[in-house]
Amino acid sequence: MTATLPRQAVETVVLHRDRPLILDCGAQVRNVRVAYRTWGRLAPDGSNAVLVCHALTGDANANVWWEPVFGEGLAIDPARHFVVCANVIGGCAGSSTAAQLGGHPLTIHDMSRVQASLLDHLGVDRVAVVGGSMGGMVALSFLTRFPHRVRRAAVIGAPARQSAWATGWNIAARAAVAVDPERGLEVARMFAMLSYRSHQSLELTQSGESPTQPGERAVTTYLRYQGAKLRRRFTPESYVTLTTAMDAFDVPDDVLAATHVPTLVVGISSDELYPAAEVRQLAGKLGNAEYWELVSPHGHDAFLADADALEARLRAWLDA
Repeated sequence: MTATLPRQAVETVVLHRDRPLILDCGAQVRNVRVAYRTWGRLAPDGSNAVLVCHALTGDANANVWWEPVFGEGLAIDPARHFVVCANVIGGCAGSSTAAQLGGHPLTIHDMSRVQASLLDHLGVDRVAVVGGSMGGMVALSFLTRFPHRVRRAAVIGAPARQSAWATGWNIAARAAVAVDPERGLEVARMFAMLSYRSHQSLELTQSGESPTQPGERAVTTYLRYQGAKLRRRFTPESYVTLTTAMDAFDVPDDVLAATHVPTLVVGISSDELYPAAEVRQLAGKLGNAEYWELVSPHGHDAFLADADALEARLRAWLDA
């Protein structure tokens, strides 16, 4: 384990002051605020930039939420790479919220367009792009819409389109938020945590008595804790905005086939939200992809919970 990198301040830039951002819905918006962080130095030939895309409730602090793959000698290494990570628009960690952009519906593709605008601002022409879960969708969107800007990509635990199963979880979560935004956000997180883990994972980690509340099941206090924790750092509005964008995500087969950037597609053996077979199908449809499976009992969240196992494969891919 390497030493934790110093926590730096998140920077904020306002993009599209003069030239508007055209959203998928057709609306034109200006003054798009983006909260981001960078690490390392851009090589003179610009060949070492890595764009990291965060998951649903993530933020720009990739070195914190993905510590097992981020640091000296690891897959994402500021000593070798110029790393960029930004909070998506519609999020609630410093970038423009949907309301601040006029209340228009946002898509994953809108988010990837803003990532491209941020790279323009930073003077970065080409990147390796990496993301897991919703971040994998953003990475796939960036890859297919800006292939000339991507030298390599890694899409982890994400499909080419949101299935009815995954959409159903989000519909139930948003229904809870609609009834009571604050309490409903806690319930939405409970739903999400069940979809992020697997039967085996919960049996391994949460099957006994609660270590904090004698007489309670561990899974009870675990879900309560996760719900309360998210409510302290996230907003109901962002949860609804981002899950709605995920539910609309769909990259057509012809677009996938026409994309020939070398791409590592990572499935997770126990993922019940985006089953490995579904993710493997994505790899088969891309024009130049390699499939690799992370074997873990911990479900969809294994790309975070078992990131140590992912790190070596990701490092080899990015350094190829």
